[in-house]
Amino acid sequence: MSGFLKLLARNRLALAGGIVMALVVLLALVTPLLPLADPDVTNTGARFQPPFSEGALLGTDHLGRDLLSRLLWGTRLSLAVGFAAAIAAATIGAAVGIVSGFYGGRTDNLIMRGVDMLMAFPYILLALAIVAALGPGLLNALIAVAAVNVPFFARNIRGITVGLAHREFVDAARLSGLSNARIILSEILPNVIPVIVIAMSTTIGWMILETAGLSFLGLGSQPPQADLGSMLGEARSALITNPHTSVVPGLMILIIVMSINLLGDGVRDALDPRLKSGALSRPMAATRVDRRGPVPESAGQGLLEVQELQTQFHVKDRVYRAVGGVSLHVEPGECLGLIGESGSGKSVTALSVMGLVASPPGVITGGAVRYEGEDLIGAPYGRLRDMRGRNVAYIFQDPLATLHPLYRVGDQLIEAIRAHRPIGRREGQARALELLKSVRIPNPEKRLTDYPHELSGGMRQRIGIAMALANEPDVIIADEPTTALDVTVQAQILALLDDLRRERGLAIVFITHDFGVVAQLCDRVAVMYAGRIVEEGPTQAILERPLHPYTARLMACVPELGTGKRRLEAIPGLPPVVDRLPKGCAFAERCTRAQPDCRKGEIDLYRAGPRAVRCIHPEAPLQEAAE
Repeated sequence: MSGFLKLLARNRLALAGGIVMALVVLLALVTPLLPLADPDVTNTGARFQPPFSEGALLGTDHLGRDLLSRLLWGTRLSLAVGFAAAIAAATIGAAVGIVSGFYGGRTDNLIMRGVDMLMAFPYILLALAIVAALGPGLLNALIAVAAVNVPFFARNIRGITVGLAHREFVDAARLSGLSNARIILSEILPNVIPVIVIAMSTTIGWMILETAGLSFLGLGSQPPQADLGSMLGEARSALITNPHTSVVPGLMILIIVMSINLLGDGVRDALDPRLKSGALSRPMAATRVDRRGPVPESAGQGLLEVQELQTQFHVKDRVYRAVGGVSLHVEPGECLGLIGESGSGKSVTALSVMGLVASPPGVITGGAVRYEGEDLIGAPYGRLRDMRGRNVAYIFQDPLATLHPLYRVGDQLIEAIRAHRPIGRREGQARALELLKSVRIPNPEKRLTDYPHELSGGMRQRIGIAMALANEPDVIIADEPTTALDVTVQAQILALLDDLRRERGLAIVFITHDFGVVAQLCDRVAVMYAGRIVEEGPTQAILERPLHPYTARLMACVPELGTGKRRLEAIPGLPPVVDRLPKGCAFAERCTRAQPDCRKGEIDLYRAGPRAVRCIHPEAPLQEAAE
């Protein structure tokens, strides 16, 4: 609950709406305790008294009744009717939506066609028809407002329920022998309650307006009973001569509806867990840059050179140092493996190269990324957009999330080409066909017209590789492209990438957590932990003689076939949280070789020849390993 309130408080408009609404509700609750005049007592001799008159702070109406008293009692009544209508509509609509979505089939068709019939009528006309049938009165107005809003809740909740009804946890409940009623109450309802709350918070204001509209027409509260709508209706004849009689209830309606809507928007956002990471904020076109130190000089290493890169995530008052000073380089025709546990900063490093880390909350705070000597950190968005896909291309881990589900594969390949150069439809199709052949997709002519969901995981990954190759880039960053694939398809993808690298002279940065993949594809390896490089060197040398204890433990976690029985290792503990990194070596708490001096201060990356290690007690002397 405290987390929800903190998120709600971050939205200043929602916080203001909540405070105003709380004051209005509090005022309505204490109205019976206030020394107010009777709201229904008339005094025609004191009619149309202006505001701030003696004994009538807000003046009087056409019958001499005290406007302040009628306003407070009318607000109390309008809020009660609005909230009651919202609760009734939400309860009935949610029940209808859950039953329809859960049972599906004929039940769903019958219920939803009835809901569609109700939605075919304009809300206010349907409410008028219901009140006309039941007769004027506040209770009948409440029934009418609740009835016309039931379809809104029913359709929303039905859509959520359809997605939940076939989930694994519901199937497990069925297999355990629970009845449908028990499943609805224990499995479905808890998952749709947040949606119901959000829908209620955003519709209460409309229900108060609808109730006020019916009362304004004389179909809601009946004289002498006052609510905000009836007060407006009674004052319309004196709108020109005595406008205060209309302004007073009208202003209260405005305050209530605006505060409820602002609060409802805040509740909707605060109940969305993505808000905690800033994902609901609209991201910038390129990662925000706030370099706080000097830009490192180029060492002239490689086609792509990363120097002391630092990328952070600023979430409220916490700073997550996802990348803490990474230096890498890759040559044309070379494959560099970037390996480490999940959360070590590999993907953030790769996304930082072309400014693809979402901002907010991502910020590049230091270092440089040079492509052919040009620093890309802080480069204009136009330049980055021109280079994305043309000079540096990405192959992402989940191609189903990368590919658009509503467009054919061929159209998406053509779009990737057109983003960088004009090309006709026929020429684009020929180029797309050529790309599919280059990644060895069988029957490529047919695949051009397929949608992503019609392809297997391996096929989709090949499409992702084809899109990366569409503009013949010099560098490809492959972010765990084989993780979700079976072993056979994984071997095919790795062989394909290796062949393309050799044929085209591509520089590849291959992100993985599997040393088996590294051994098959990569020329050099950089091992990451807690946002920093802890070991670097030629693949074969590291495989034969790892220096950092973390590298050795990662390799011990890889199962070996055909070498006899070997205990499968696991690294104890968890990686440190990057907003509270310990002093000294970040791996010390999990390391069997840790000494007191490992925790005292900064540990540099020591280099000797092609090998480098960030450790003062390595598995073997660095100089011996370099030789």
